[in-house]
Amino acid sequence: MSNSQTLKNRIADVLRRLGRPASLQEISNEIIDKPSSTVRGRIYDNMDMFKRVARGVYWLTDEQAGVLLIEGDGRDLSMFDDASIDAIINDHAWYDPLSNSGGSRKFDNTYPTFCYELEDFREKARVLKNGSFCIEFLPSENANNWKYIYSIKEMAEQCGLTYYSKVTWIKGTFVSNTGRKSKNSEDILFLVKGPKARSLRLDKKKMKQSSEVCFMSGTSQMLPTMFNVQSVPLKDRIHQAEKPVELYKQLIEMVTKPGEIILDQGAGSGNLGIAALQTNRFACLIEIVKENITKIQRNIEEATSSLLSNNLSFANN
Repeated sequence: MSNSQTLKNRIADVLRRLGRPASLQEISNEIIDKPSSTVRGRIYDNMDMFKRVARGVYWLTDEQAGVLLIEGDGRDLSMFDDASIDAIINDHAWYDPLSNSGGSRKFDNTYPTFCYELEDFREKARVLKNGSFCIEFLPSENANNWKYIYSIKEMAEQCGLTYYSKVTWIKGTFVSNTGRKSKNSEDILFLVKGPKARSLRLDKKKMKQSSEVCFMSGTSQMLPTMFNVQSVPLKDRIHQAEKPVELYKQLIEMVTKPGEIILDQGAGSGNLGIAALQTNRFACLIEIVKENITKIQRNIEEATSSLLSNNLSFANN
């Protein structure tokens, strides 16, 4: 066995032993007889065995599922390479105090909120692969936010993210008494990088004329008239905007294939990470609030203890 093969296998052994994605520094610390530059070079020479999930963070290509949890600002995507992400599924902490006032609900006003800017969509488009989906949760439209919601679609289009569809999420029996009317829904906006969606849907018509498996442009199945998924009960939430794992699983399976990388820029509860592990995908979760990091780690570990709980890595952005 050559020295090159030996080092390649040693790096793979380190990652398998850690059981999660690891930074170059972590890997180098386990291979003390080689400088980090040599370790980095061997990784780059063997990208059929290793995949870069973020800047300086690596994982095994034959390990499809995992979670990388990053403490940092989800609007800063500088640690991700161009065209390195297979899908973005995001629920940004939108600034809309008027719509969230009144009624019986109490919102945590200390959580950092913001309104999207053009640069946000430039960065989303940069890191996404061509044809891949960007899914954005949006508030139910009202007199206070309709202009902002419209501007989101305009900014996305200016940055090469094409409008694909919008589907309402009905939150089961949950009703929120805020603003001028009661609400039990949010909108889910589907955008695509470029003019045409990637081919995820089986082309049954073409397959009748061919012995090969054929796919056509679009989500893996027809989008429903609505997603009717019960929201997480208030008493069980670890984040005020927490989305149910089941909803994430449905979205993930519609816009990605097993082993692909999904980005959540505002992890919140970390439920997208749980859904990714349960559907054999890789999730990059970014969370800006330091206190939430421990909650997310615990949530993922408890939910996936019998599955892949070791495939959870933590990094600072």
